[in-house]
Amino acid sequence: MAGLKYMSGFGNEFSSEDPRCPGALPEGQNSPQVCPYGLYAEQLSGSAFTCPRPANKRSWLYRILPSVKHKPFIAAPCGDLTENWNEVEPDPNQLRWLPFSIPTPTKKKVDFATGLHTICGAGDAKSRNGIGVHIFTCNASMVDMCFNNSDGDFLIVPQQGEILITTEFGKMLVEPNEICVIQQGMRFSVDVFGATRGYILEVYGAHFELPDLGPIGGNGLANPRDFQCPVAWYEDRHVAAGYTIINKYQGKLFACQQDFSPFNVVAWHGNYTPYKYNLTNFMVINCVAFDHADPSIFTVLTAKSTRPGVAIADFVIFPPRWGVADRTFRPPYYHRNCMSEFMGLIKGHYEAKEEGFQPGGASLHSIMTPHGPDVDCFEKNSRAELKPERVAEGTMAFMFESSFSMAVTKWGLQTCQTLDKNYYQCWEDLCSHFDPSWRPSKQ
Repeated sequence: MAGLKYMSGFGNEFSSEDPRCPGALPEGQNSPQVCPYGLYAEQLSGSAFTCPRPANKRSWLYRILPSVKHKPFIAAPCGDLTENWNEVEPDPNQLRWLPFSIPTPTKKKVDFATGLHTICGAGDAKSRNGIGVHIFTCNASMVDMCFNNSDGDFLIVPQQGEILITTEFGKMLVEPNEICVIQQGMRFSVDVFGATRGYILEVYGAHFELPDLGPIGGNGLANPRDFQCPVAWYEDRHVAAGYTIINKYQGKLFACQQDFSPFNVVAWHGNYTPYKYNLTNFMVINCVAFDHADPSIFTVLTAKSTRPGVAIADFVIFPPRWGVADRTFRPPYYHRNCMSEFMGLIKGHYEAKEEGFQPGGASLHSIMTPHGPDVDCFEKNSRAELKPERVAEGTMAFMFESSFSMAVTKWGLQTCQTLDKNYYQCWEDLCSHFDPSWRPSKQ
């Protein structure tokens, strides 16, 4: 959208003020006795006060009215949003979903908040340890309404249709092949421009950060300079009919009313902000000699657990790249994993399963559930001439990988009606190539 501006960087100490109110940021202090323009000072803390400096997250917001001015919260319908991981019996099978259907606006108008559907997850928002995976399908913008997640961070992956996200920090336009992160406690509203669909990774108790690069060095993967956060923008708007704040709290939804827009922040500063990232900026690392590197080399963001090297969740992509490995079966290998792997497809064809895995669909390979290339992929790539080739051109698949053993919801297994019950058949024709008479060739 023309006119939107952003600031560059990841986790920076940013400051911004709406140009309509120059000097709105206080000089030299956070909470003056009287703020410029008669604003209220409000701190938004994303970490405990006593966290070490590298992990300390907070921002100061200078707003026309403070967020505490609202009527009491009351319980609101949750729809298909849930944290009940025991609705149905566990299912250890390989699971795949066809594209999730988007409601037709002539039949029912659905906005982002009412179009949230939990497909799987684990853990508990109350104990601040867990993960949720959601699908959003909507066809209408949120009007005089915003969403606030008190439970954790939302990593939003649009798949169809761009979304305009208005936050207390400013506005972001997020298109398919971009992602955005709305961190815990940040109020936001979503405008759409037609049929819209996407995926959400929610984490409780941790924030997303860039993965450590180790011997890769100081540059590579998702570079900090390519992340963008919004600039200050405000509206001083009275809403006589009532403005609704939807609050996700302890896995449930609550709503309250107020008579003004919450997007009344004239200026702000700090390092706790929403942000977005264009996946085409990812600097791909890949094998240039032989064998297949582990997909961790494609990690964009990670939410670390308390165990070193083990993530609550990683956001991993499979971007266009060169394949040049010699003497190698180049597609992903057959695998059983101590992690859960939820995959989605933004566009194109995933290399290990060119048929059946469609944009707007998904798959889940649970902990220790076998998975890997289908029979066509295996046979073709076992005989292919190994020459340099472009892989995943025009494609963007991604994975939410988690150390949690995720349970699938009733909506995911039954209500959505897109579960592909024939998924297992893509491996049924794999046959034995074992030849007991084979001997190594003499050099």
